[in-house]
Amino acid sequence: MVQVERGRIYRVFLNDPERRNPLSPGMVEGLLQALEEAEGDPEARALVLTGRGTAFSAGADLAFLERVTEMGAEENYRHSLSLMRLFHRLYTFPKPTVAAVNGPAVAGGAGLAMACDLVVMDQEAKLGYTEVRIGFVAALVSVILVRAVGEKVAKDLLLTGRLVGAEEAKALGLVNRVAAPGRALEEALALAEEVAKNAPTSLRLSKELLLALPGMGLEDGFRLAALANAWVRETGDLREGIRAFFEKRPPRFG
Repeated sequence: MVQVERGRIYRVFLNDPERRNPLSPGMVEGLLQALEEAEGDPEARALVLTGRGTAFSAGADLAFLERVTEMGAEENYRHSLSLMRLFHRLYTFPKPTVAAVNGPAVAGGAGLAMACDLVVMDQEAKLGYTEVRIGFVAALVSVILVRAVGEKVAKDLLLTGRLVGAEEAKALGLVNRVAAPGRALEEALALAEEVAKNAPTSLRLSKELLLALPGMGLEDGFRLAALANAWVRETGDLREGIRAFFEKRPPRFG
């Protein structure tokens, strides 16, 4: 259910197009495995996530929805934990990630896109957190959404369950770029290449700071930043970057 194309830009495809790429147990496990492989691949500098077919991800698996109220507490908790691991793993992934929202991204599918560092959305796609419409709660997704867009916008999206188009999604801070119809993946790959040209050490440390700083007070935040500032000066990436700058050539990061 998950297809991978390895390389400098590691491509991960949600590959259940007939069912609009739902987050089935098989899909969740496949994504976790793909992330594990991408992190350990020294060639991979960035990761692009997208869906096969006409949808990015329609969210919950319909087969799961039909029996969810009959499942016991333990089974429901195991399912929730697997989803939690996926969202957390993607959100904290050490290499840059870009979502190419090629079609509808709904409920958990919208959360999957938000868990990526950057989002490119097809101009004709829709995105929304529709859980409240059928009695669900976008619980796991809300952890990421509030950090991404703030409380007021999150309340709007989570309490109404409405779908938003690409231009509104960009205005709300949900996505970074809007692509012409059919070109979300192409633009996401170009964006990933742009990011991947930068120093891997700098990218990883920047992501770690961005994860830590929102939960820290001012003084602690500055102390952590000062430590990061000092530590990065000892890295081979910085030595190569400075050398390349003075030699007027592109840097060759390891």
